[in-house]
Amino acid sequence: MNTTISSNGLPQLPLATTNAENGAAQTATATPSASSSVSQTDDSVHLTDSARALQQASSANAPVDTHKVEQIKQQLAAGTYQVNPHAIASSLVSLEGQIGGSK
Repeated sequence: MNTTISSNGLPQLPLATTNAENGAAQTATATPSASSSVSQTDDSVHLTDSARALQQASSANAPVDTHKVEQIKQQLAAGTYQVNPHAIASSLVSLEGQIGGSK
């Protein structure tokens, strides 16, 4: 069973099926009687403490500006989105200073 997971408005992507799921699907398609003997199980997800912390931090402290996202989507679709290399370079230098510490 494929499940899609969405967080903070990011696009939903189908999850890859495991070899066990592929084998069960092939068996079910190859022999119709085999599908009646295959029991369906409930899927479950277990998050690590780190994953829970990241999920809470991303949802609590970083709201998404949906208006800005829509503007960028429209500009990309129209081919009018302009990249500012100087702003990108400046932000990267600033980030490097934060990560590496100011010298």
